[in-house]
Order: sequence, then C-alpha cells, then structure tokens
Amino acid sequence: MNIFSKLFKKKNSEEDTQETIGGIQDFMTLIRVYYQAVMASNMGITNLGFLPDMAVFKRTLKVPTQNNKLGVAEKSRCKKMLMQIYGMEDTFFKEIDASIKKNCRNVNDVKNYLFMFQGFSNDLIMLISNLMQWKFRIPNFFKKMIYTMTEKTVNDILTKNTWKDDAVRKTCINIRKYQAQLGYSQKWMTEYAYKIVTLAKKEKLPKEDV
Repeated sequence: MNIFSKLFKKKNSEEDTQETIGGIQDFMTLIRVYYQAVMASNMGITNLGFLPDMAVFKRTLKVPTQNNKLGVAEKSRCKKMLMQIYGMEDTFFKEIDASIKKNCRNVNDVKNYLFMFQGFSNDLIMLISNLMQWKFRIPNFFKKMIYTMTEKTVNDILTKNTWKDDAVRKTCINIRKYQAQLGYSQKWMTEYAYKIVTLAKKEKLPKEDV
C-alpha cells in the first residue's frame, strides 16, 4: 500500500505526516480507510480482519480505539488527513456517511455496498479519462478550468443521451444506476473525479507543469 511507504515512511510525528502530499494510490487508500471506518462505527464491527485497510491504518498510526468502539477515532483521523493533505470538503464526507447509512443496515450489506461503489468508481473514472483525453495535457495550475471541464463531463454523463460510441452510452447508463442506488450528488461526483484527475495529471506531468 503506497500510503504507508509514501506518507508514513520516516515520519516521526503527525505534523510531518500532514506535510506530505500523497499520490493517487495514497488518496484511494485513505478513501477506503474512511469507508471502512464509517461502516465499523455505524454497525459495531469488532473484527479488524473484516476491515483490512483500516486495520493497517490503525496499527501504523497507532490510533487508539475510542470508547471501546472501532471506527470512531479512525474515521476522525482519516477525515482530517484527507482534508489537510487533499483539501476535501466536509460536505464530501457527509455524502459518504449518508450513502453508507442508507445502503448498509447490517454487516451483510457491507460487501455488496463496497462491490457496488467499486463498480461506480471504476466506470466513472474510466469514462471521464476517455472523454477528457486531450484535456489532461492542460497544466494543473489552471485549476478552475480543469474543474469546470470535469464538472461539464460529469453533467454530460448524467444527462446526455446521444453518444457516437454505444459503449460510452451504456457506461453512462450504468453510472446513473449506481448513482441512484448510492445516492451521491452530481457535485460529489465532480469533486471525487476532479481530485483523481488532478492527482493522475500530477503523477504524469513534468514537475514544471505541476
């Protein structure tokens, strides 16, 4: 897991960790940790083996269990890191919390939810990468322009019905089904996709373009 080699290697304090800017793999690992922490705190999951990413996060950062309940302290710590390292807003986490609360009423729902979210995330990022190909060459310092283009692309995915490529049309339909079930807003999808787009560009572009 890149997050532990990049974010935590040779770091002796929380302050040092917060100064490190992780890459796309680090971001996705923290996202998984947050999801697992929310599920643990909501459903009273006590088996760390059921929460592999959160378990490594907890042990690596030595996060103490709060009030004998797994997930509470881990959720708070992970959220703080995502906000400080990646600039995620509080509303981003509120939608995740609401989505999990809606779809995960017991432990048996967790596997189906994570499988569904993985499909949603994969289809969304794959399609955005396909539709925004040439736009990936725009330097990252044009943040507003990149955000606006990402926002328009997400809007097209959710509203446009006529596509030259039938595979694109079918993927749009799949994403809309996922969105309806998961309950994520268009704004949430834009924020999520925009962060992944900019992180992917940062890893591919020369340093002077970052």
